[in-house]
Amino acid sequence: MKLEYHFDFASPNCYYSHKAIPEIERRTGETFNYVPILLGGVFKSTNNRSPMEQFAGVRNKPEYNAIETERFVRKHGIADFHMNPHFPVNTLHLMRGVVFAKGRDYFESYVDAMFSCMWEQGLNMADPAVIAKALEDAGLPAQDIITGSQNPEVKLALIENSNTSVERGSFGAPTFFVNDEMFFGKDRLREVEEEILSAKK
Repeated sequence: MKLEYHFDFASPNCYYSHKAIPEIERRTGETFNYVPILLGGVFKSTNNRSPMEQFAGVRNKPEYNAIETERFVRKHGIADFHMNPHFPVNTLHLMRGVVFAKGRDYFESYVDAMFSCMWEQGLNMADPAVIAKALEDAGLPAQDIITGSQNPEVKLALIENSNTSVERGSFGAPTFFVNDEMFFGKDRLREVEEEILSAKK
């Protein structure tokens, strides 16, 4: 089975999804492949905008979104989230770092640490100095990751990931694929799990 999670650290909903995914993996016995994309690039390719922009001024929408998010947080026992005071944050360097870390033994640690820095610690993860210190504090090979993220092949891979995601139907993040079936948004995780279980029969 091919399970993919297309994500960008820039999205709080990607953080929420990341925190919920381990439960689904335990229940289904399947593992998600984390696919880094650049959300800004996906938005540009699809003429999409962030929910904050898209629904600005819409009566009752922000209030309902807050209720829906609180339900999700309670359901999955997420306790450490804090809105990043620097939001929106340019995560280009972080996402290139994901591409570089992919396949290395610290990949999962890198993803966990960067999500924490963004949505628990509230750091300005667009600042190279902050990124370097965050990597060091997490016990990660900071200089290797910073240098590797500047590799032209790494930069191209992130662009290609984003373009391929759009070609397959995505228009934002979090986006999930169960084989070729696409699901968008953290609120579709139940359907994602149901599709996984159905495909296993």
